[in-house]
Amino acid sequence: MADRALSLTAAGLAVGIGLLLLAPLAALGLGLQGFSLAPAELAALRFTLWQAVLSAGLSVALAIPVARALARRRFRGRDLLISTLGAPFILPVIVAVLGLLAVFGRAGWVNQTLTGLGLSPVSIYGLQGVVLAHVFFNMPLAVRMILHGWQAIPAERFRLAASLGFSPADTMRHIERPMLRAVLPGVALVIFVICLTSFAVALTLGGGPKATTVELAIYQALRFDFDLAGAARLALVQFALCTAAYAVATRLALPTGFGAGQGRAGGPPAPKGWPLRLDVLVIIFAAMFLALPILAVVLDGLPGMLDLPPQVWQAAARSLIIALASTAISLGVALTLALAAARGRNWPGFAASLPLAASSLVLGTGLFLILQPYFRPASLALPVTMAINAALSLPFAFRILAPEARSLFDDYNRLTSSLGITGFARLRFVVLPRLSRPLGFAAGLVAALSMGDLGVIALFAGEGEATLPLLVQRLMGAYRIQTAASAALLLVSLSFALFWGFDQWGRRHASA
Repeated sequence: MADRALSLTAAGLAVGIGLLLLAPLAALGLGLQGFSLAPAELAALRFTLWQAVLSAGLSVALAIPVARALARRRFRGRDLLISTLGAPFILPVIVAVLGLLAVFGRAGWVNQTLTGLGLSPVSIYGLQGVVLAHVFFNMPLAVRMILHGWQAIPAERFRLAASLGFSPADTMRHIERPMLRAVLPGVALVIFVICLTSFAVALTLGGGPKATTVELAIYQALRFDFDLAGAARLALVQFALCTAAYAVATRLALPTGFGAGQGRAGGPPAPKGWPLRLDVLVIIFAAMFLALPILAVVLDGLPGMLDLPPQVWQAAARSLIIALASTAISLGVALTLALAAARGRNWPGFAASLPLAASSLVLGTGLFLILQPYFRPASLALPVTMAINAALSLPFAFRILAPEARSLFDDYNRLTSSLGITGFARLRFVVLPRLSRPLGFAAGLVAALSMGDLGVIALFAGEGEATLPLLVQRLMGAYRIQTAASAALLLVSLSFALFWGFDQWGRRHASA
């Protein structure tokens, strides 16, 4: 009986997810007035694809030497550095952009140094700025994924290669290069998909006819031109891009291993001399590339932290409400679907993965077309943002919970059934205590992502509904850089506090 109730609840949630995605798409289809793309729209499509290709290619190319250096070197602080590589994923995009401007902008550290040396300054705006920001966010992700590939190679292979007298070049050719051929296409495709839906980066560093992405063109069509038909047409183009990329990504699965071994720790050869010096330089470069923009935000933001205007605190409160509500919704849905999937069903995983085929701007545009004739869009900015944030973070939460839920079902289902522990009692005394660690981690991740989101809120919010990321973007646009830096420091502090707090809650209850 309990299994039937769970299945019905999960099925209802799956239908709700489908409606949340299909209703905006249906509205976009009804809003079409022909499907021929204007020259400016074609230019936005070309730029979107080109910047995604460049961003993915550079991220992977730079990540390979960093991952190899981390795989073959052991030093104090290595584990901390590897853990820190996950920080850009939960760092609010607008904060990272502000940090990159402080380092690479017109008056940034790099241009001040170049000017002092008598060299011409560089510009961060346009294609180069968009690609730079995407590399900042995605190179650490690529490093982690490629590093997993190196760590998956059995240590016995490297010891056998050493006993056969392989040089480092031979080891690379016969052991490491086959791994890279298997791993790199999937890594590049994941980053390509992420860069297709990057709105905040294009909003702050792109713009202009030559540096407009499809999502930025959607925003401009709605907010400035009020061209509903054009926005619908572009949103469908963006949905088609995301769907095609997601379909390819699901077929291009990463291998789980590269041969049998005894599970011993190992790594590629660690030669001395110039390879050691090169590895040290590569690791220092990666650490500085990640740390300097964050350090710049801290240094620029600290002086004004005690003198923030009231609207910043009001926007922070809205962001906290949205983040907590999105977290509660996303975790409730993800846990229900994960428990249903643990019983051997495939459709809950498919339902949880559906939001990956859309983006916040696509869903937001469809909902704008549905709601605009009947409501003032700004009045629904917060609930719409909550719903879309919860939907878009659902795939991540589900992937975190599903393996643990499967293990829980395998270990405790017969025992709880024989004892008659069902329903709420099973949830309280078995499920929540045993899943507290992944629940805490998933909650922290969803809360941090929702806290820093700058997507659909930009379509709906007026002056009185701005969240903290949107307010930071508006302060930057008004050239109030000092206030923007202090607000950005508050944003990143709240984001990491939410992540740390939820993660620690899960760990503490797991060990209790």
